[in-house]
Amino acid sequence: MTYSIVAHDRETGALGVAVQSRWFSVGQVVPWVEAGVGAVASQSFAEPAYGPRALAAIRGGATPEQALAALIAADPKAATRQVAVIDVTGRAAAHTGKACVGSCGHAFGDGISCQANMMERAGVPEAMLEGFGCAEGTLADRLLAGLDAAEAAGGDVRGRQSAALVVVCAQLDALPHEGRLELRVDDHPEPLSELRRLLTVQRAYTDLGAALDTVMTGDTELAWTIAVRALDSMPGNDQAEAFASLVARASGRVDEAERLLAAACATNPRWPLWIERFHAAGHLT
Repeated sequence: MTYSIVAHDRETGALGVAVQSRWFSVGQVVPWVEAGVGAVASQSFAEPAYGPRALAAIRGGATPEQALAALIAADPKAATRQVAVIDVTGRAAAHTGKACVGSCGHAFGDGISCQANMMERAGVPEAMLEGFGCAEGTLADRLLAGLDAAEAAGGDVRGRQSAALVVVCAQLDALPHEGRLELRVDDHPEPLSELRRLLTVQRAYTDLGAALDTVMTGDTELAWTIAVRALDSMPGNDQAEAFASLVARASGRVDEAERLLAAACATNPRWPLWIERFHAAGHLT
């Protein structure tokens, strides 16, 4: 009922999991990722405990193959499980139990494992592998390309409902919220399209925050460049317009600042109150 990818980016050290299913809120169950350690996808009559237990074993020195073998040996329902594990070096292991519903299987590539069960037809793991390998961009972009390839190859025989994407940076000492991208679509007729839209929105909001932070450093021209990128990603978004108006004003673009604020207020007339309070808190000169 699910197809997923676990992958390691050899250039950046990032780890990620992407998954789609005809089941509600697949992101609560399948993906498990820890910076500097590994990534796990646990699906098909899923036992979520495989995630934290496999990561703990890898953290303790086990290879993905050793970690997975121990979990399977201790699981009386192992024949129903489909699990993939990858570590921060790119070593991967996968298990597709004999009782998994067909079409099912898994396929490996360089630093990647693709797995699927209850598919409309055979070849979905291989299609994911090819889609991921042919894609460009960040690890998140390539993971989504793999999911798109799976859907194009037939996907879940029952259809679509939910999807999730989790990517973490390479640093083992990073705080839980740092360098972590986590997006979920719990219930949607086109979860992959919605997941891709959310990735665009997430990047735009990251730019909005970076633009304001850059204004504080005094580099207003760079801040404006970043703000424009956010505006281009979310045309017509009133929050992007309001934030960008502050950056425009700080960079001396008074007319542009007024235009952007007027556009934001046309959607939400409370933005001037927010700016007033933002100023009162000491965040604007």
